[in-house]
Amino acid sequence: MKRSLLHNLRILLGAALSAALLQPSEAAAHLVTTGMGPVYDGIGHLLLTPEDLVPALAMSLYAGMRGRAPGRRALFLFPLAWLLGGFAGLSASGTPTFPLPAISFLLLGALIAADLRMPDNIFTVLALAVGIMHGFFNGIALKAGPSGLGLLGIMAALFVLVAIVSAFVLSLKPPWARIAVRVAGSWVAAMGLLMIGWFFRGQG
Repeated sequence: MKRSLLHNLRILLGAALSAALLQPSEAAAHLVTTGMGPVYDGIGHLLLTPEDLVPALAMSLYAGMRGRAPGRRALFLFPLAWLLGGFAGLSASGTPTFPLPAISFLLLGALIAADLRMPDNIFTVLALAVGIMHGFFNGIALKAGPSGLGLLGIMAALFVLVAIVSAFVLSLKPPWARIAVRVAGSWVAAMGLLMIGWFFRGQG
């Protein structure tokens, strides 16, 4: 009975967290400046934008699950790809309308939940693709804000984030701890499904 109650509480907590992260708020082209310069503005943009922060955390979790070599690749290539995508976004003339960020939620969440093993080369392509895509949208959002220096702040924050999260997951030894990471991945996938559903509902 007690175990069932705890299980239900965890589900409710996960649902509440998902709702809080995806709660619609006022849209803006860029965040209010922190007052500490464009690099810190970029860091703040990443940490306060769930549609960027959650996939970055998910990529870090998946890199940690895959082992040391994929973790090292993600540590360097993922932030670099985000930066390159950001510079491409700065020069873009329009915004893609297809819900690509939502698809990255769904894909990364599903990979974590399934604990799917893939060759290192394919993992590298995945990290590059996700980084470039989210960086591209960041570049578009930061055009009127901290621009290029803001992207450097985002890249630095991503490097630290991937290093800490992937190393933490890599250090997990008990089987139940890996299951907990997989449950977190299922929540990310559920967020992606909700975002895709909202997108197509808005198109209707």
